[in-house]
Parts: sequence; structure tokens; C-alpha cells
Amino acid sequence: MKISNFISKELVFIDVEAETIDGLIADILNKASVVDEELGKNLADVKKAVLNREKEVSTALGYGIIIPHGRVENYEDTTVISGTLKTPIKTIVRNKIEEINVFFFIISGLTKNRTILKLMSLISFLAHTPDFSNKVRAVHDADSFIRMIQENENDIKQTVSSEDLMDASVKPISMNESMEMVASRFIKENKTGLPVVDEAGNFIGEITERELIEFGMPKYASLVSNLSFMTIGEPFEEYFLNSARVTVKEIYRKSKNLIDKKASIMEICFKMITEGNTRLYVVENDEYFGMIERKDIIKKFLHI
Repeated sequence: MKISNFISKELVFIDVEAETIDGLIADILNKASVVDEELGKNLADVKKAVLNREKEVSTALGYGIIIPHGRVENYEDTTVISGTLKTPIKTIVRNKIEEINVFFFIISGLTKNRTILKLMSLISFLAHTPDFSNKVRAVHDADSFIRMIQENENDIKQTVSSEDLMDASVKPISMNESMEMVASRFIKENKTGLPVVDEAGNFIGEITERELIEFGMPKYASLVSNLSFMTIGEPFEEYFLNSARVTVKEIYRKSKNLIDKKASIMEICFKMITEGNTRLYVVENDEYFGMIERKDIIKKFLHI
């Protein structure tokens, strides 16, 4: 499966002028509807689906690329519209202002989640290709644009795997980091657990909110049935005194919440459901690559 297989010359637009993302979406869909019959007869529904999806959360990928997409009832094809902007549009990506230079629209039917996800993975691969965004901006016609895609694209199987679902932005934590740092990352990244790796980058376990709370509790807490005699603040005196000194190495736990980098969506869901996992750490030969949470399956597969 290659992204170029879905790109037609008639649906490549070069040096498009637009001031906003919504303006880009409306303009491109209007232009594409003239040459694509399926899009033309479903234009109103497609516009609504794409704009609504963009309002939920920006589809800006970073690296100067945006992937507006939508699923429409009774839409029979999978349509990819692509091109470049004459002047970059500024938008927010992961709390940073970035400039959008290249766009890929993906329109499909309601049941084509797997296809959309795979296409997004292929585009993500292109985005991570060194200087791809700048190179493709330099092209001046549709043929050159398609040729640039073909020269840089990857070929992947159509099955959805851990690589497609994982969040590679979740960085592991080292054994030498302090509990204070762990707590800070939990808050800033809105996570309840983080992978722990050794000096070689190999996964060795995890640290979760539970370990932090357990450390703050007095050792005798698990031996009594009533804690009413404890004074206010006493449970976490140990934490307040030592959070900057005690390291992850002293409190992290071993974890079997592992999934192979090439595991299928079925394997991922089966492991989560049967073992009650809320998160899985993606590894290959013990090396950590990313994390999959239940919400990632909903966000990236069930609600694309």
C-alpha cells in the first residue's frame, strides 16, 4: 500500500492561496468536487464531516503538514486530495505555533477506518523524511509533486499495528530521575504511568501514580483497618521530605504490559481486555518505541 496509489494528478493543487485552515478546507473541497464525481455529489456532507473533525482537534501533523479528513455515510471511494500552499498558514501544533505548507485531505466511507489510518501512517512517514516539506514546497506542478511523493514514500501492509496506534511522543524515564520529576511529568503530560528504561534504552518496567502514592503512605498503613487516628498531612510527610532525593530506581515496578512493535490491532485489544491493561508499552527486541493507551484506540481507530 502506497500513498501515491491514491493520488491522481487532477486532485493535486499547487500554490493554493488561503488565510485560514477552514478557508483552505472549503476552497480545496470546492475545487476537487468539480473533477471528482463522488466528492461532487456528497460535497455538503464531506465539508461538514471534515470541518467538524478539524474543530474537535487540529489535524496538523507537524513538519509543515496537515491532514484534514472525514468519513461520510454512503461514500463509496477513498479520495485523497493533496498539494501545497503559496503562503504558509500558521496554526498551533502541540502547544507550539507552526506553519502549514503541505496538505493531504482524506475522504472515505464510515467503515474505512483502517484505510484512513494506514494513509495517515504513510503521510506521517513522509513528514518524518528529512526536509520533505521544504522539498515538496519547491515543486511547481502536479507531476513534480507526485514524483516527489514516489521518491520519498514508504510501502506498508494494510493491517493496523502497534506502530500505527502508539504515541511515540511519550518519552521514557530513566532510573536516575527523581519522584519529583515523575510527578511533574504526570501533570504536564496528563499521564498516569510512564515507561522506565535502562541506559541502553531497553524497557525494564514502569512507574505509575500508585508507586508515588504508596511511597507517601506510612509502612503500617496496610496493616491496620482504620486510619482515623492519623494526623492531617502525615500520609505524605515522607514524600514531601524525599521526593527530590528518591529516584525511580527505588520505586519503579516490573511490568508485563508489553506489546510487540508489529502486533496487530486484534492482539492489542485482546491483551488490553483479557489482562485489564489501560496502557501497553511498544517494544522490539526490548527497545522501547512508544505507548498505547485505551484512548489511543478510540481516538486513532474508532473515532478517526
